Amino acid sequence: MVPPGCPRVVGPERVPGPHQGHDDRGTIMNGVDPGRLTDQQLMKELEAIHRTRHDTLLHGSNDALRVHNVRMAQLEGEYLRRHPRRPVAPGRTREGARERGCAQA
Repeated sequence: MVPPGCPRVVGPERVPGPHQGHDDRGTIMNGVDPGRLTDQQLMKELEAIHRTRHDTLLHGSNDALRVHNVRMAQLEGEYLRRHPRRPVAPGRTREGARERGCAQA
């Protein structure tokens, strides 16, 4: 018996739970469409998915990692769409990394 609110396995597909739906291609999606999230909700979703990334990579099934990759790309894509001119730290660019490398030598 599957607990209420959890997806039940039916062959290779999963039946959508309360936070799942289908996109226009019939692919199962997890979570709310990122375009419908408020800025605050989007940031909370991004923080949560980044927090669970390492564990999913090391210990998740291939399907879990695939779903995680898709959801992360959706959330990050929405963030970049909303903030195309976000501030970039100089040390996070190639030039900044080169300067750090020279200073350490």
